[in-house]
Amino acid sequence: MKIKLLALPLLAALALYLPVAAADQAHDHQHAAKTAGPNGGRLLTALEPHAEFFVTADRKVRITFLDENDRPVPPSGQSVTVTAGDRAAPTRLTFVRAGDVLISDGPLPAGNNFPAVVQIKPAADTKTVVVRFNVNLSLCPDCRHAEYACLCDEHDHAH
Repeated sequence: MKIKLLALPLLAALALYLPVAAADQAHDHQHAAKTAGPNGGRLLTALEPHAEFFVTADRKVRITFLDENDRPVPPSGQSVTVTAGDRAAPTRLTFVRAGDVLISDGPLPAGNNFPAVVQIKPAADTKTVVVRFNVNLSLCPDCRHAEYACLCDEHDHAH
């Protein structure tokens, strides 16, 4: 019984130490190279087929689905919603098919930098894929893409 009682605090201390030790390590792991979609938008790779999130000149969102060679393929039953902007009064966009892409029914909210939640249901019988990121419409001075689709090596996530 004493062994079990002594082991419990030791295990708890170890459980608290490991995440801290991992966070303190230098960034020595590799990240996949960033690539732009065929229109210069952000690639959403959390689903198959991959999709490109692209903001048009009139601030609408165009979703293009891509094959394994990043060539556009027509949508085939996917449904998409985007919620963006101020969390107290978000803008919710739904999408309609326009040729071989999905286009939002309205524009993104005003401003050049706001959070977005993209929800894509690949098929009626599948789980919805959720991707969250900031839509920053400012141009990156290095790669000349909008910041939301920037190709530079800077990390856009926390570890």
